[in-house]
Amino acid sequence: MNDKKNGFVSRLLIILVFVFLYAPIILLILFSFNAGNSGSVWKGFSLHWYGELFHNRLILQSVYTTLLVSALATVIATVAGTFAAIGFFAMRREIRGPLVTVNNIPMMNADIVTGVSLCLLFVAFFGFYGSFAHWFNGVQNFVHLKEQLSMGFGTLLIAHIGFNIPYVILSVSPKLRQMDKNLVDAAQDLGCTWMQAFFKVILPEIKPGIVSGALTAFTMSIDDFVISYFTAGSSSSTLAMTIYGMTKKRVTPQINAVSTLLFLTVLILLALINLRESRRAAKTCP
Repeated sequence: MNDKKNGFVSRLLIILVFVFLYAPIILLILFSFNAGNSGSVWKGFSLHWYGELFHNRLILQSVYTTLLVSALATVIATVAGTFAAIGFFAMRREIRGPLVTVNNIPMMNADIVTGVSLCLLFVAFFGFYGSFAHWFNGVQNFVHLKEQLSMGFGTLLIAHIGFNIPYVILSVSPKLRQMDKNLVDAAQDLGCTWMQAFFKVILPEIKPGIVSGALTAFTMSIDDFVISYFTAGSSSSTLAMTIYGMTKKRVTPQINAVSTLLFLTVLILLALINLRESRRAAKTCP
């Protein structure tokens, strides 16, 4: 009897937790189709606010910036993280252990700390560069360097690459450990160069980890706000930053519409990641 009661209470608590987490999101999605501009009074189904959204130049520009940064950061971080994971795998355990720990710190670190740290780093670098450019322009007249740099798309992209690389390394490393270490030696004994062995032996073995790392990096990048806020400057704005700026003035149903699309995008990416993981687990199980 007590077991049944405890089971009922546990299920009830789980249901309440899910209601608390997802009820606001469901309400947001529902009112993105509201014909009126109220966030509490339903006036009928309509796609009006989605039409208004796609005519909002500010939002469209921020969507373009977000997708461009996310795509570039994903590609660069995936390549860099894959080769970094291979480098870690080739190291001795005494050296690899501390480096893996250092790699895990950005994932556990608070985003606010990472964002402020990168902001201070960029400001310090720009100050040093400005002093160097002023001196360089004073001692010669052939090449003129711009003396003032500011944060913008470049710093935003560098920040996204930086916090995405650890996730790629974390996804690729387990596949390297599962790989037979003798495969590369066997390929080289058969006449392959190291690069040929990489593309024909190593890459196919670790491909699932690379794809999972890329999807995770893209999801983290497109969903980021805090780090982007501190590193984008005033010339660039991601979608999350634009939504934050819109909420300071007045919450309009356009925010509901763009938040719905962003939620569905992240949900689809996470579903793809979980689907790949489940298929991979099914293949490994007898």
